[in-house]
Amino acid sequence: MLDPQGPLPPEIYWRRRALAVGVLVVVLAVIIGLIFWVTSDGGGKNTANSTDLSGTPSYALPSAYSDPSASASGVPGVSGGSGGGGEVAAPGESPAAGEPGIPGGTPAGETPQPVPASGLCPDQNISVVLYTDKPAYTEGEQPIFTIAVTNAGLSECTRDVGKAMQSVTVLNLAGDRRIWASGDCAPVEGVNNQLLKPGQQVKDTIDWSGTTSTPGCETVRQPVAPGSYQAVARIGEKPSAPITFNVNRPAAQ
Repeated sequence: MLDPQGPLPPEIYWRRRALAVGVLVVVLAVIIGLIFWVTSDGGGKNTANSTDLSGTPSYALPSAYSDPSASASGVPGVSGGSGGGGEVAAPGESPAAGEPGIPGGTPAGETPQPVPASGLCPDQNISVVLYTDKPAYTEGEQPIFTIAVTNAGLSECTRDVGKAMQSVTVLNLAGDRRIWASGDCAPVEGVNNQLLKPGQQVKDTIDWSGTTSTPGCETVRQPVAPGSYQAVARIGEKPSAPITFNVNRPAAQ
């Protein structure tokens, strides 16, 4: 099988076979060289260069557990948090008690005081917030006021939040004419000392008949006229911020 067959001398056939084998070896060497070159660093560099030339830079996505105090993340429009930044609250998340100017926190301009040896809450350490069950009432309806008392200090303390210490006063919208006060005609006695931890809140309600009154209930009570009014609550000498509400005429039949 290996001996050349044909009309030509055997040397010619051997030379042809040697040439074919040589060409095959060269082709295999070229293929192996190309494979090695593509998988080597040289091929990787060319790939990177082609990416740069395309004009589309690549960015590393920030880690899901990256340090928020790190610098820029490398993503366009996204920067890392600064070291001095505070926490941002999630949508819908309420501010914590103790923040200035926040209902339930320390009122703006007041600083919590140390709790005295008696353990009683100083006025500076409590927040008093008043609100109604509705923003507007029809003439003849009876509003319900809610008083919320919060320990806005840094230590637990005791406060008397009983009915005798509660009061709600309704005034005209300008605040210069007294309409009604909860203690005018139905003063209530009683003590309700509550030990309040920082941020703890207690609530109570006071109903209003929707009529006028004077101290000692010495005048005939009249239904209040339709209009806008303001109200202020107190726990002892500690007032709330004023709130407003409306009294409307009944809808025409």
